Order: sequence, then structure tokens, then C-alpha cells
Amino acid sequence: MSVISKAGTGFAILAASALVLSGCAAAADETASETTEEATTAPAEALELKIGTALPQTGSLAFLGPPEEAGVALAAADINAANAGITIDVVYGDSGDLDNKAYETEIPRLLNENVAAIIGAASSSVSLSFIDQVTKEAGVLQISPANTSTALSDYDDDGLYWRTAPADFLQGEALGQLLAADGHETAAFLTLNDAYGITLEEEATKAFVAAGGTVLGSASVNTGDTNLTSQVNEVLALDPSALVVILFDETLTAIPEIVAGGFDSANIYMTDGNISQYGDKFPAGMLEGAKATLPGPTSTSIADDYKNRADAAWMALGNESLFTANDWAYSTESYDAVILVALASLAAQSTKSAEIAAKMQEVSGGSGNGEKCTTFAACAEIINGGGVADYDGVSGPITFADNGDPSEAAIGIYQYDAENLFSPVN
Repeated sequence: MSVISKAGTGFAILAASALVLSGCAAAADETASETTEEATTAPAEALELKIGTALPQTGSLAFLGPPEEAGVALAAADINAANAGITIDVVYGDSGDLDNKAYETEIPRLLNENVAAIIGAASSSVSLSFIDQVTKEAGVLQISPANTSTALSDYDDDGLYWRTAPADFLQGEALGQLLAADGHETAAFLTLNDAYGITLEEEATKAFVAAGGTVLGSASVNTGDTNLTSQVNEVLALDPSALVVILFDETLTAIPEIVAGGFDSANIYMTDGNISQYGDKFPAGMLEGAKATLPGPTSTSIADDYKNRADAAWMALGNESLFTANDWAYSTESYDAVILVALASLAAQSTKSAEIAAKMQEVSGGSGNGEKCTTFAACAEIINGGGVADYDGVSGPITFADNGDPSEAAIGIYQYDAENLFSPVN
């Protein structure tokens, strides 16, 4: 795992170490081990906060939806059990993708429910499709657990857009440096033609070139494309040492063609948009040796207690256990997003979006004058006692910058085995 901290206009890359993984695990253990019986001193008047989710139940990122909604469900359960002067009601919705455009009907439905905040979307391009409708037109707070596009870092959102996932200049830098560290001198990209894919390719290219590498070229893929033969042939003809595949579900079409074209799977690199436990979706060994980057704590460093509790909250919604898929991408970021919104609401003593947004940086520790806490109940007790809470979450310290981006993040590096399953690189 690499840790990348943003300070001012520069970035510092810290070397991967067991201590970093241990730190992630320790934070998760402390957060998850707190029981829902923990109570705080509630203010005189209880707040009733309603939030909505616009997370992918359908579309090319639907595999990310279950762990994200499980994180939301667990956070709501923890908030309501804390008896801290605020209760939360969740209205679940589908963001879909740019192809099925589920958000075109779901966002109006959520806004008609008078939600104070919307959690989502997972896709940066989908968020960019409705961010103006949510923030500028409706004046509602939006916070994504998985958006990474740099296009959102300085977006004109009236201070209402936030995210618990780091921007792509962090993951892109880690990816570009990984290519160089693995000894590659040349690389090519097979990239989704949207804000997510384009910006991630740009940032990875900058880091790789800065490390002495050469990018030979790239081929573009549109969302939902099912015939990628020409694009695959285009990048393979460049004869790159490494091939970076920045796609979503289109990966299921691309990988077999790449391997059939004679490219060594050990030199394939992927990102958070297509890292998945593919298993028998591909023939055995098809992805063996391939690597992927994913922001956030590694799946092994997320405490088992958190996973058990989130899984229980997910099943309480009538779903099957998440452990069958073993994908936990952006679950903790979703959990932390809801916790931060609730803490900001409590600190503001308001359920109005603008007033909640005005407290988001403070409760994340971005103001620099808060008391550290790692559970909703502990943070709420500080706030209800007249203090300033600085929440360090399950996904990391978060610490919002002025633009609503996390100012530091962990980037996990994973590798696939012969069963097409990934695990963290030690």
C-alpha cells in the first residue's frame, strides 16, 4: 500500500510498509469494535435527518453497489443506536450508468423525498451528469464514496459537493509509479472515454513519464461497448511493455481479447473501476500476475468486525451475504460519508444542506482544531459536550481540504492469482 498525502500544491509519496497496513487495520478495529450500545449525551432537541443514495444498483459499476449500500446501512444503524440527538432515515436509489441513465429518474425521486444529502454516485461521470441538478439547482449536499475524477476537485458546486475517495491525481500517481517500479519502460492505455478514464490516464501518464517511462499511445472505449477488437488490436500493435486497462464492465470483453492477442497477463494493470474477484468469469489463469490499484484500506486490513456488521446490515435489507463476492471496494468510504454528514448535521444543529455543508470540513479534522474520535458515538459526545470533533474513519483520516477532497489517502496495490482472484501485494 502506498500512502499519498496532499499538502498545499505538492504531493509526497511514502513507501509501502507493514506499518501502513497495520495502521489501517488498527483504525478499523477501533471503529468497528465499538458496539451500538455506546450512548452519548443528546442535545435538547433531536434532529431527524433524511438522506438518499444514488449508488449503482444497475449498470457497469453494479458490482460496487452492494458494499457501498452495506456501508450506508451500517452507518445509519450506528447513528440511530447512539441516542445522540439525531436519527437518520435512508432512501435508497439507483445511479445506474451513462448507458442506462437510471439517475435521470432516480435523482428527481430522491429530491422529491426532500433529502438533505445524497450519497453517490460511484462513477465520476455519472456524478458530473447530475451534480448541477443536486447542488446548484436543488441546493442539496452531495457526497460520493467513490468519485475520483480530478474534474470534480474544483467544480463550481456552491460548497455542496464532497467525497471520501481521493482524487485521481493520487491514484494516478501511484499507478504511474507502480509501472516504473515494476521495471516497465513503455506503456499503452485502453481507456474509458469519460471523465474518470481520461483524467486517470492523464495522471498516470504524468507520473510514469516523470519516472522515465514512455507512453506509446492509447485507445478509447465508450461506455457499454461490446466489440473492442479494433481498440485492442490498436494498443497491442504498439508493443508496450505494460498495458493499462481503465474500463468498467467492458473489462470482461477486453481481457480475453488482450490475452488471445499474445499479451502476457502479468503485464496488465487495472484500477478501482475494474478490480473485482473475477474467478470463473475468466478461464483459469487468464489474469494471473495482473495488478490493480484501489484507494482505501485493503480488504484484509478492514476489520472482520466491520465486515460482519456491514454484512448483517446489508442482509437486513433483504439481500444475500456479501461474503460470497468478497468485494469490499468503497464500503468503508460509504460508511464514513454517512457518518460525516450526520456529525456535521449534529454540529450545525440543523438538517439544512447548506448548514450541514458548512460543518463538513470541521468534523473531518480539516479545520485543525478538533478532538480525535473514531466512532459516531464518541464524536457525537464531543459535539454535544460543546467541543469540536475530528472524525478519523474506517477508510482513513479523510481530513477534507477546502475543496471537499480528502487531503490524504491510502492506495492499495493488488495482484491476481491463477484463480483470477486478487489479494494485496505485500
